[in-house]
Amino acid sequence: MSKKQKLIIRLLKVPKDFTWDELHAALFTLGFEEINNSKTGGSRRKFYHSKLELIVNLHKPHPSNIVKAYAIRQVIQKLKDARLL
Repeated sequence: MSKKQKLIIRLLKVPKDFTWDELHAALFTLGFEEINNSKTGGSRRKFYHSKLELIVNLHKPHPSNIVKAYAIRQVIQKLKDARLL
């Protein structure tokens, strides 16, 4: 099993210590790219999947780097709805 597969499996378990970097890598693995919007600034981040024309909106956690469980569940649901999981 590859590191990428293990990361997706870890995401699906909704761990309490899932970091922003891990979430970023998982979305990248699934074909997303981060869109930077200098107008909004702050902690808002958008990830775009060009083939599916799907956008995932998130707030980058701060001051900690740990993603909240509700945000992970929302991402998982969006990915399941798009049939990426």
